[in-house]
Amino acid sequence: MAAGIAPVAVDAMGGDNAPAVVVQGSIDAARKGRAILLVGPEERVRQELQRQRASWSLPIQVRHAAEAVGMGEHPGHAMRRKRDNSIRVGLELVKSGEASGFVSAGNSGAVMAGAILVLGCAGAVQRPAIVSVLPAVKGSPLMLDVGANVDCRPLHLVQFALMGEVYSRRVFGVGRPRVAVLANGTEPTKGTHLTRIAAAALAQAPIRFQGYCEGRDLLTGELDVVVTDGFTGNVALKTMEGTATALGKYMREALRSNVPSKIGAMFAKTALRAVKIRVDWREVGGAPLVGVNGVVVIAHGASDARAIGNAIERARDAARADCTGHIAAAAALAADLLEAADREPKATPPRRRRTPLEA
Repeated sequence: MAAGIAPVAVDAMGGDNAPAVVVQGSIDAARKGRAILLVGPEERVRQELQRQRASWSLPIQVRHAAEAVGMGEHPGHAMRRKRDNSIRVGLELVKSGEASGFVSAGNSGAVMAGAILVLGCAGAVQRPAIVSVLPAVKGSPLMLDVGANVDCRPLHLVQFALMGEVYSRRVFGVGRPRVAVLANGTEPTKGTHLTRIAAAALAQAPIRFQGYCEGRDLLTGELDVVVTDGFTGNVALKTMEGTATALGKYMREALRSNVPSKIGAMFAKTALRAVKIRVDWREVGGAPLVGVNGVVVIAHGASDARAIGNAIERARDAARADCTGHIAAAAALAADLLEAADREPKATPPRRRRTPLEA
């Protein structure tokens, strides 16, 4: 573990297969030297650690939380009525500085509500956003929001862009992230009233703004940050996940269809495995919630041990980048950018140039 980095708190009771897979993923991370704080009913968590024969020498501690939030529970009600739930206790550890970040595969609405309640929004941030890393052909492009905010205002999209740009720079090391707003065309006249106002403001921001992009641009690797509302982002993300699953099935059926295909599959086994890893959501681990005063990573409810381990790595990377203050400073620019754009009604976002492949 890097010096100065506190342990990552992990919701032992979060997810469809908790606590078994959460404990296993935490054990795997601990074997790599990652310090872990498992949060949940202490006796049950320790029994699971013992069942999985976790070594006493591993950097794993257990913090007691008597209650858990169910996947179907109303987020607000659960956070108010179950004050000793594993999500809230884990977030309190982040707030106190005992944990560098928090990972949960539990009720995502409760995680977001709890993060706002316990940690609060960073500076001028009005709406935290969920960030997803896209399986592009190159690079690690980010898309936000992918589910936290269904209804957005221009200010929210502008803040998402500024927050995503900071995250791309500080966590992924991109020198000058290329930022675009998702729309139904690259022409400045396309999009909606929401996207046109946001794009006009971002055109004046001190970032590398590329204008509009389309759905087919998401996986090219030509962009680093794609901005949209949570409804559109979630639909786009789930569509990509479903497409990857369908293509995998089509490929398996084709490779098993006859003897020559089966022989070819044997020679292509390594390459096919590499492709599978590239599009597997478990390799990403989880989606950071940016815009709150602390590191929070929301993992998929169906996460297995590998996904939990990768989510822990993502939380650790974000904690090391220490970008919360930088995100708050960037988000504070949004209101002035919108005001400046309003004074220039003819300002339109630049049209993004087509790549040779697209042409």
